[in-house]
Amino acid sequence: MVIGGGQAGLAATFYLRRAGLSYVVLDAQPMPGGAWPHGWNSLRLFSIARHSSLPGWPMPAFSDGYPTAQHVVDYLAAYEKRYDVTVQRPVVVNSVSHDGDELVVRTDSGDWSARHVISATGTWWRPFRPLMDLPGRQLHTVDYRDPQEFAGKKVVVVGGGNSGAQIAADLLPHASLTWMTRRPPRYMPDEIDGKALFDIAGRRVGGVGEFGDIVAVPPVREARDSGLLVATPMDPGVLAEADAVIWSTGFRPALGHLAPLQLRDEHGRIAVDGTTAIGEPRLHLLGYGGWTGAASATLIGVGPTAKATVAKISSALDARS
Repeated sequence: MVIGGGQAGLAATFYLRRAGLSYVVLDAQPMPGGAWPHGWNSLRLFSIARHSSLPGWPMPAFSDGYPTAQHVVDYLAAYEKRYDVTVQRPVVVNSVSHDGDELVVRTDSGDWSARHVISATGTWWRPFRPLMDLPGRQLHTVDYRDPQEFAGKKVVVVGGGNSGAQIAADLLPHASLTWMTRRPPRYMPDEIDGKALFDIAGRRVGGVGEFGDIVAVPPVREARDSGLLVATPMDPGVLAEADAVIWSTGFRPALGHLAPLQLRDEHGRIAVDGTTAIGEPRLHLLGYGGWTGAASATLIGVGPTAKATVAKISSALDARS
């Protein structure tokens, strides 16, 4: 059973199919593309198309530099068709629990049993929202779509990562913008893109964070070099005067469906060996970030982790037969 039909789930199906294993994919969304259909309108990838591909089939070229989110959605939808991936959607998984030699996956459309479960639900569906009592409107990255909505308004964007920088750059020509970060923004070298980040993470020498927090995609680079994209320290007074505050404060793994297994530690993480849950070796977590595989939350990075996951499942099933 693969829970989640986004990029991580599709990468898993490529190797499951190659291994000759039967599988079912359940996805809560009514359409292909995982989280990509829900991003803001100007969202672009960090890498050109050929460096943003899932296993087996390169992403088609994008003529205008870094691909848009819609280009990614189209690619993921075509990937499903190319490899004849049958995704049951929309199906909401409510829980995964033990049942002897199998795991039971309970959904809003009935129950399933599986020898192994790959959880690939990502993080987009669990945004981290600071709790502050402010008079203005409060949004998260997941709620932001278009700068026109904020034309002429006082807007504060909080967050020193990629989302914060991209949304701040998007808003600059339209709103009275303040960009707040806990520390001065750390831009990666301009030549760094998603492919380079994957290579760095794959070598496992240090971490990509040593190079900075923000990939300088063209709109961010232009706003930075113009001198208009300037971050300021956190200021409660400015927050209180804003018409809107956009919290680009990150995400947490969407693991609520795994609660009955009682595997999460005090930090909300599940201890893993590679992608396999140490407390439940029939459960595998794919695509949640560095703790489940180097660069595994990226299009280009999830493939190697998916391959290793399916190899481990195949070995476990062979040992039982």
